[in-house]
Amino acid sequence: MNRSPSPRTEHQGVSNKPPWWTPRIWFGATLPAWMRLLRRNQFAVGWPCWYEATITTVASAVNSLLKLLQDLWYARRLAQTEITQSPLFILGHWRSGTTHLHELLTLDSRHTFPTNYMCIAPAHFLLTERIARRWFKWIVPKQRPMDNMPLGWDRPQEDEFALCNLGVPSPYRTIAFPNHPPQDREYLDLRQVSLADRESWKRVLLKFLKQITLREPKRIVLKSPTHTSRVRTLLELFPDAKFVHIVRNPYAIFPSTMHLWKSLYTTQGLQRPKFAGLQDYVFDTFVAMHERLDEDRKLVPPHQFYELRYEDLIADPLGKMRELYDKLDLGEFDRLLPKLEGYLTEIGDYQPNRFSPDPALCAEITRRWGPQIRQQGYSEVPAPT
Repeated sequence: MNRSPSPRTEHQGVSNKPPWWTPRIWFGATLPAWMRLLRRNQFAVGWPCWYEATITTVASAVNSLLKLLQDLWYARRLAQTEITQSPLFILGHWRSGTTHLHELLTLDSRHTFPTNYMCIAPAHFLLTERIARRWFKWIVPKQRPMDNMPLGWDRPQEDEFALCNLGVPSPYRTIAFPNHPPQDREYLDLRQVSLADRESWKRVLLKFLKQITLREPKRIVLKSPTHTSRVRTLLELFPDAKFVHIVRNPYAIFPSTMHLWKSLYTTQGLQRPKFAGLQDYVFDTFVAMHERLDEDRKLVPPHQFYELRYEDLIADPLGKMRELYDKLDLGEFDRLLPKLEGYLTEIGDYQPNRFSPDPALCAEITRRWGPQIRQQGYSEVPAPT
């Protein structure tokens, strides 16, 4: 499988809607999950998006039927499936390099991971994945809209999307109705969620990971920025879980995250987005995520937690990856080295999005994110991003 991204140039616009045949995030939702999302938002679908909503409604009914069939067919095998290797969680704010690190770690044949197809069709991928990969490759865009990274059914994806499609409350529901207030903010860290709801969240995640393990019994590498705030709960599920936290210059993260949400709201939303309050949402979420992580990382034994900077990973990928493997005891690094070297050669001409710094915005980033900037060792005088 060719996993090399195409080179990209500076890009600051908001992506246009993908072609009508391209499945949106919600296309794999079960009918109950889809109906709850619509009811909660009072069916406030914008007129240009009613076609997508109608198609998704039909698809959700099919997804629910396939889920029933998969649950019946695999019930005994899933009940006997055990996750013998605790997962490796990649933590980090959006646009901090988590996707790049996920790509590097999933080159290791000793690892498995949620794919795009698993996350868009979490209710039935065990039944339907082979068919989709063979006959429906054409409906997936070749690149992600926010950064031109390559897409494909087999590529690594965030498990948070799978949870959404399975009906679990998530901050990502905001993407569907971006003109409504941010949704399910309490599920960012699960601290204010009731015990019963938190246990329900854990059951859904565990079942999804068991399905991945049944398909391929290896260590699962998971990447969802939302997990950055959930270390405490993840340790309840997996006391021996390993965590790698990647940070990036906050002056680069802010404009890139703004671009990410604008792109997702435009390409995946069911309304024409106005982006009202988005800047404050990005500022507040960054602080909340890092405050929760600072509290929770004290619960993680030192040999299960590793932190690195995106800039250091880019400057010395082999050295930092070797250090990561040694710190977290992930096995012999040299077994990964040939694939890693080949992949890095393939992406050698890849250039990240660049954003022109705005002095007033930089001053606001310094004011609101100053403690995190200093804690992560970055200068409060922003470098070009």
